[in-house]
Amino acid sequence: MNANEISFENLPKAVAHLVNEVAEIKSLMAKEHKPLNPPKRIPIGIDDACRIIGKAKPTVYTLVRKRLLPCYKNGKKLYFFEDELLDWITHGKKKTIQEIEREASSEYQKRYKGLRR
Repeated sequence: MNANEISFENLPKAVAHLVNEVAEIKSLMAKEHKPLNPPKRIPIGIDDACRIIGKAKPTVYTLVRKRLLPCYKNGKKLYFFEDELLDWITHGKKKTIQEIEREASSEYQKRYKGLRR
């Protein structure tokens, strides 16, 4: 449909044509954004794990032995996944003094709000 052909009489046709065009664009965009093959998780060895978390081998072995570091074992060899190591690092965040004070103040107000009347 040509833009010059739009009139009051053929307005429903023009709207239907635009709806079809938008639907086609949406389907093309959905195809482009959909990964064909999801990324594979490739296991890494202890040397790469040490580099990622910034620890020495003996420290990594100790963390594994204490079951503090996520790992997999096949025979005598240890395997790690990078995303799990990065997640492990993220969960070890230390709170700042301001965060601790904010939480303490909030908890204090929750507990003792009803007692002060």
